[in-house]
Amino acid sequence: MTVPQWQELMAPIMRQLTDGRARHWRELRDGCVTAFGLSDTDCAEKIASGKARLDNRVQWAVSHMFQARLIERPRRGFAQLTRRGREVLDERGDEITPDYLLRFSEYRDFRSRTRAQGNGRGALPAATDAETPLENIADAVAEATSALHGELLKRIIEQPPEFLEKLALTLLNAMGYGDAAGSEHRGRSGDGGIDGAIRQDALGLNTVYLQAKRYTDAVVGRPDMQKFVGALHGVGADRGVFVTTSQFSQEARDYVERIPNRIVLIDGQRLAELMVQHDIGVQVKDTFVLKRIDEDFFDE
Repeated sequence: MTVPQWQELMAPIMRQLTDGRARHWRELRDGCVTAFGLSDTDCAEKIASGKARLDNRVQWAVSHMFQARLIERPRRGFAQLTRRGREVLDERGDEITPDYLLRFSEYRDFRSRTRAQGNGRGALPAATDAETPLENIADAVAEATSALHGELLKRIIEQPPEFLEKLALTLLNAMGYGDAAGSEHRGRSGDGGIDGAIRQDALGLNTVYLQAKRYTDAVVGRPDMQKFVGALHGVGADRGVFVTTSQFSQEARDYVERIPNRIVLIDGQRLAELMVQHDIGVQVKDTFVLKRIDEDFFDE
């Protein structure tokens, strides 16, 4: 089963509160797990920000019900059913929706305020939206980042081969492997299969060697990997990094797993991800700050 929409969680949450006792949102979440028969996999599902999807939706459902005064918050993280909430549950049962909540002036004011703050675009989800605003933001960021990955690879492929070789050295430096002074670009005719080297100590006793292949459609296969391993043997090295804009065949990956050499494979997708992560070839376009209540401030 998939994680229920946040609207679908409102009635099950309210039912857990009918005994009049205040419950923490985590206890309410656990009750929803039982009510919907959710599996461990369902509960572990995360949104792009890394937060559990179920946690996010339970908290959002609680927030909406609080704005409609169906529940109150007697202390941090806890919810308690109000008289109005009990009456709504008795009257509507499972049919509690955001559209229904609009009959309450407090909830209408809530939505009007948030729409005004969102320049009329509606900062809150519509009644038919399955996801919370946090999920929508995270999904939008993930979609934009995915498009950026594709654009990065396209731009790299348009450059001459030595661009990728130098890029790989710059990226590894940014990841903490050596520095520019200790990095050497070797990609040229007769390079022996080594495109770059990074000395991680002053004496060069700990050196990482690099091979980079700028491919569009071709897959890096086992023969390419064997040539790289042979090149490493030629310089007396036991470790290296193989970077490509395409992919590695399963045979190439299996080969690397079996040999004693330590070879790290970075395919096109991983290359783009690492470039974004370490700010190589990209810059910040927009920054959005999402704030929440500082509970400690109000507990003093």
